[in-house]
Amino acid sequence: MRAQNTIYADGKRAVIYIRVSTEEQVENFSLETQEQMCRKEAEKRGYDVIEVFREEGRSAKSITGRPVLINLLEYSRKNKNKIQAVFVYRIDRISRITADYLSIRKKLAEYVSSVISISEPTGDSPTEKLVETILAGFAQLDNDIRSERSRNGLRARFLSGMIVTGSVPLGYIIQAGYAVKNPKSWDCMKKAWNLMSSGTKSLSEMADIMNEWGLRHVRGKKEYPLLRQRVNELFRNKFYMGILTSNTYKEEVRGQYVPMITEEQFYKVQAILDGRNPNKVAMAKRNHVNPDFPLRRIIRCTNCGFGLTGGWSKGRNTKYKYYRCGKPCNGKSIKIEELENALINLLKEATPKKECLNLFIHYLYKAYHARFSRLLKIKNKADEEIARLKDLRKQLVQKNLSGVYSDEIFKEQNADIENQITQALISKDDATMDKYNIDKITDFMKTLLADLGETYRRSNLDQAKLLLGSIFPEGLAWSYNGTLNRKISPLYQAIIGFKEVTVLSSADERT
Repeated sequence: MRAQNTIYADGKRAVIYIRVSTEEQVENFSLETQEQMCRKEAEKRGYDVIEVFREEGRSAKSITGRPVLINLLEYSRKNKNKIQAVFVYRIDRISRITADYLSIRKKLAEYVSSVISISEPTGDSPTEKLVETILAGFAQLDNDIRSERSRNGLRARFLSGMIVTGSVPLGYIIQAGYAVKNPKSWDCMKKAWNLMSSGTKSLSEMADIMNEWGLRHVRGKKEYPLLRQRVNELFRNKFYMGILTSNTYKEEVRGQYVPMITEEQFYKVQAILDGRNPNKVAMAKRNHVNPDFPLRRIIRCTNCGFGLTGGWSKGRNTKYKYYRCGKPCNGKSIKIEELENALINLLKEATPKKECLNLFIHYLYKAYHARFSRLLKIKNKADEEIARLKDLRKQLVQKNLSGVYSDEIFKEQNADIENQITQALISKDDATMDKYNIDKITDFMKTLLADLGETYRRSNLDQAKLLLGSIFPEGLAWSYNGTLNRKISPLYQAIIGFKEVTVLSSADERT
């Protein structure tokens, strides 16, 4: 390459601009080939090439992201009237967008006499300029056709239920263009959905639990801990129930992959996230777990009403565990054994007699069968309503695509339909009693209620909180005289309060 300050007798100097995109590199449309042909044409026309601008792996769909083209424009400005021509292999090397090409061409015309395409008829006459503009238009036409084919192909792929984004949520991976189960995270993510649908965990708690299970948010090649916001996005994603959605396309389609959860479970979690949780349990509030003091914050101080906390007291040879009021009041420290024994004795007193329990189980069977037929009707009605709403949503999408409904009306109507589907699916899920085995439930209740004190001893911390919360919904208070003040829930009062003496046989219980 010659020095820029060389002086030529004939004054015919030129630069070369060559560009190749990634796709064209694969097609062997190399920069070396373009440069060689441009040099031959320049020599043939009597030009000396003083600079070559090489742009590799850049698309001509826009000017942005093309630093070498910008350098060419700046170089031409600084050497105004010192360069007589810019040689290119084809016009579309400069731009494949007509408006952009004409803008660049106009700017170059202020600094350079000619832009010469070595494979196309270009020049400075009116006819040649018209041909040049037409060729630029053909380049854009070809570009637009390719883009349209690509868009149509992606849309067809999406409508067939296949992945188009190249990414799938946690629990899935992409293999050969399809979403399949990720053996490393599928089971844990499915377990997370089941836990979230129980309504006993907040998003922050779920984030901590999922991180403990080893679940991570992957971005590029790096892994990051799951935060509350990311967990919320996961539990809002319809992908898990087998539905593909897109920011580009308005349709929702059934995906060609294995769903992780049912629609009923998905919409039940949505209700929980929206604050419509029907499964809230008393005393199931956030409570930092301490296995040494399982009753901390669960039992209150009678004097001030504040929850008891736990601590250690150092003796002569060992340390002792005590409960005490979480606020400075006149309440004395309580030995952990004293409080535990008082609670277990209270639970044993609240344990229903066998006769009362049998009568309650009999009543439960009757109530179950009485409600089953009614709930079955609700379920069937919900199925019909869901089918009607989904058909209505399809019609809404078609009217939006055909221009009958504007995007604003579509969004408003679609949100209303989505809310109605949510309500119908929640009612359907609540009405699905066939997933419960009444015999197993009653056997479990007999074991649970046979001795509440022993049940408490065998329970872990979470189970103990739920047990106490269901029996004593208003909580327990320590009176410092060795007793616990309490109010038993209406359900347990009903079990204990059965007065009938007749004991039904096992066969009668199941009629």
